[in-house]
Amino acid sequence: MIKTCRLLSALAVTAVLAAPSLRAQWTAPTSAELSMTSIPEVPGAQAVVLYKEQVGDDALHMQSWYYRIKVLGEGGKEQANVQLPFASGASGQTVDSISGRTIHADGTIIPFTGKPYEKLIEENQGYKVKMKVFTLPSVEVGSIIEYRYKIHLDDNYFSSPDWYIQNDLYVRKAHYMWRPTDRVIESEDGKHISSTVAWTPILPAGVVIKQSAVQISRGADGGSTELNLDVHDIMPLPREQYMPPMQSLSYRVLFYYTSFRASKEYWISKGKQWSKARDKFIGPGTVVRAAVEGITLPQDSQEQKLRKLYAAVMALENTDFTRERSTSEERANGLKNATTADDILTRKRGSGDQMAALFVSMARAAGMKAYLMTVAKRDTHIFLSNYLNINQLDDDIAIVNVDGKDMFFDPGQRYCSFGQLAWKHTLAGGLRQAEGNPAVASTPGSSFKDEHISRVADLALDDRGEATGTVVVTLTGDPALRWRQEALRGDDTSLNADLRSDMEHLLPGGMEVRVTRVDNLTLPELPLKIIYDLKGTVASSTGKRLLVPADLFQVNSHSLFPEAKRELAIDMHFPSWNQDAVRWTLPASLILEMSPTAEQAQVPNKIAFDMSTRPGPNSITIFRNVTVGRTFYSVPDYPELKSFYSKLEAKDQETLVLTRAPAGVKADSGAN
Repeated sequence: MIKTCRLLSALAVTAVLAAPSLRAQWTAPTSAELSMTSIPEVPGAQAVVLYKEQVGDDALHMQSWYYRIKVLGEGGKEQANVQLPFASGASGQTVDSISGRTIHADGTIIPFTGKPYEKLIEENQGYKVKMKVFTLPSVEVGSIIEYRYKIHLDDNYFSSPDWYIQNDLYVRKAHYMWRPTDRVIESEDGKHISSTVAWTPILPAGVVIKQSAVQISRGADGGSTELNLDVHDIMPLPREQYMPPMQSLSYRVLFYYTSFRASKEYWISKGKQWSKARDKFIGPGTVVRAAVEGITLPQDSQEQKLRKLYAAVMALENTDFTRERSTSEERANGLKNATTADDILTRKRGSGDQMAALFVSMARAAGMKAYLMTVAKRDTHIFLSNYLNINQLDDDIAIVNVDGKDMFFDPGQRYCSFGQLAWKHTLAGGLRQAEGNPAVASTPGSSFKDEHISRVADLALDDRGEATGTVVVTLTGDPALRWRQEALRGDDTSLNADLRSDMEHLLPGGMEVRVTRVDNLTLPELPLKIIYDLKGTVASSTGKRLLVPADLFQVNSHSLFPEAKRELAIDMHFPSWNQDAVRWTLPASLILEMSPTAEQAQVPNKIAFDMSTRPGPNSITIFRNVTVGRTFYSVPDYPELKSFYSKLEAKDQETLVLTRAPAGVKADSGAN
């Protein structure tokens, strides 16, 4: 989304200046481009960006884009479907001057003559996020597609661009240019700022932005500086298992207007504004104070009070998981815009951020020190403190000082357990309230003990290799939160279908799976329990023997880290503790000839597994425990992590070997 600022003075240009065409004509393709079928830098690439240009000119209140893309494979044809997001609101963003064409490998040119359509993506108070959508014609493997467009702003607004240098496609060449204004401007919240331009660069080694003076007259809004960047041969974003969010790590330049000389100065100033606005909402007011008196008892400890208050907030409707009411709906019910925590408690509903503010309000009303913190969602991006833009922070969480120690809470995440954070809010950077000035801070991580998956199977095997029985899955932490929030988006039927499908993906093909019960779905303080009935063939026959997977849940597991080398750090999202127990009850006609031997391995203080067996009368139970103790692993950690998982995956594929007992011989399950 384009960031905007307003003119400080009342004087503004009365009409948008006529923007010259980006180019006098389209770029003529070379014979090499027309005949291109692949690129050596990225074997198997489905498309390549031959050229990209992004130009911004504050004199024209405009940014323009131009793309040339070569389609190399069937997957590359998707590049013909173009989506152009923009924000319509006070800044008056509009997308126009859209044109395009397709050039076939034989040089035939098919111009785009259609009309882009517009769709609404998101609506918030004061602005809407929309998208212009169109499809370039007659695109086939070997085609070159070209398109260009512009985004204009209202004459009273300026935009600071973001240059995204790296994306999913290899880039042959790209050019970026911006001419910022010299005018004194103000931010959207009305705080005066200067026209000083700053930027946060993440660029390849040796690539620099060139800054030069321009002497030509640019009119009332013109600037005297031009910034240029030229790049070439930019590799596509890597795609690896458990990557950090590349939205924050890819090559890019993020620009902004600022009057601040240091990041600390910016965050203190912005933090004060943010904190003051939040405190005005939090209160606490009379409605919250009365509610807290009715919920808690004077003799309750601080933690007992918090547990009661947290449960009360969790009982309210979180509109992030249902729907937000429109202004007209609220007015029809005699309600104005919610401006305080009292309003949220009166309505018995609110957004996730409003729930966090309400919990802080109630904790303060109960006499405790409580604060809000706003964080960047770690599932999409990483907070960059040297990028002076508070808009990179997404969600609010709560911090309460309990007996002298800060505890972190996530009341904005429906069904998140008391004293825990959703994983996307753990180890996340952001801005928090404090006794003094607000400060840049990070949230704590979770413990592997809080993120638990237990799967216990009790299965009876017949002499044909068919198994029947039950599986009990018990979940805590984020594994449970995922299903609890999934249930909010559907009904019992859709939830059971999703749970069944999730189990089916673990098991041998063709097994019948039925969800018989789901316990504690709406009780986040208790483990979520899902009970299944299973039936189906699990064994493969080799003459007189049957081969049965030792751990039924690992039949379809695949190599987690197959690459010899790793480019990026590993982000496991959260630590975890996974336990499997599979008991196989054997018929009298089958003898256990061989079972997996006990084994364990670990990378100290990082990750560990152990596998063991326990024979019983006509049965054997397989135990498998895997503990992931850390969230992040660096690239130097990769060799030992890969070695660890190679051992684990080899162990997971071991089988029980069963032999048919001769007539009159009783099976012995104790063989090993």
